[in-house]
Amino acid sequence: MDRRSFIKNTSVLSLAGLSASLSLPVFAATPQEVRLDYAYYSPTSLVLKKFGWLEEALKPANVGVKWTLSQGSNRALEYLAANSIDFGSTAGLAAVLSRANGNPIKSVYVYSRPEWTALLVAKDSPIQSVAQLKGKKIAATKGTDPYLFLLRTLKLNGLRKNDVEIVHLQHADGRAALESGRVDAWAGLDPHMAASELQANSRLLYRNVAFNTYGFLNVTEDFAKKYPDTVKQVIAAYERARLWILANPKEASQIQADEAKISLAVAKVQLNRTDFSNPVIGLEHSDALKAAAPILLQEDLVKRGTDVNKVIDELIDTRFVQGIVVKKAA
Repeated sequence: MDRRSFIKNTSVLSLAGLSASLSLPVFAATPQEVRLDYAYYSPTSLVLKKFGWLEEALKPANVGVKWTLSQGSNRALEYLAANSIDFGSTAGLAAVLSRANGNPIKSVYVYSRPEWTALLVAKDSPIQSVAQLKGKKIAATKGTDPYLFLLRTLKLNGLRKNDVEIVHLQHADGRAALESGRVDAWAGLDPHMAASELQANSRLLYRNVAFNTYGFLNVTEDFAKKYPDTVKQVIAAYERARLWILANPKEASQIQADEAKISLAVAKVQLNRTDFSNPVIGLEHSDALKAAAPILLQEDLVKRGTDVNKVIDELIDTRFVQGIVVKKAA
């Protein structure tokens, strides 16, 4: 399907709906400032930050906007837990893990389904299968989807995390460790993964998109309770950015390249394998999380006896996106 047909058949905003979503009702409670993150694994956040559409929408109510860079889901979740941001961009399963361990957040929107379900090895690595990783060093960022993907992949191939040596590094450092030969494999994500493939000829050892748990926009429960209309404004601004990306892929790739300080070729690879088609958080995402959740218990990442399915039900909040994103029939 070409991009124009895709845009026509995917979730869209009517002009009237967008205007209504971006305008606060009279007398609505408003914060002094909205604090949110941006991340190189979320092109939507980069576009939104670039054009200042949220600042524009909140200006009439004298609400400021503050941006903070998140280097991974783990950092975004730390910022949310510390109340240093109100909105954070994370992977879905990472959000479940964080909430299960006491972080009071709600997932309210899907900014995309990024590429973060793959294992890479160096171009000249003799390793040809996941089973051959036994006893090897693998870089991953603990508390992120690539890390949880690694655990699921090991289990699928008859291994546990104790069968390998997991080296806990932030995403960019994991790439560097792989390319310098300090680790044997790396559970990566774009744009770092795309850059490693194109610039260092790193090789995909294993990829499983079915293990992807999407990219969630999360908000603290306290903020959502106090300022529900502002939450809707943030989602509406994100939706404006998502639709702009679909309509302007070349320009979006250039913004990604500029913001993440990567080549345009790498940015194009990242955008081409990032799925922006379904921003409406709901059953599809809940089902994906519930399929993935057992690994949290099996690897003792949450307290024994935790009802992970209940955590997922409490995490996903579909109320705020209603009326902002309107799905049209194909």
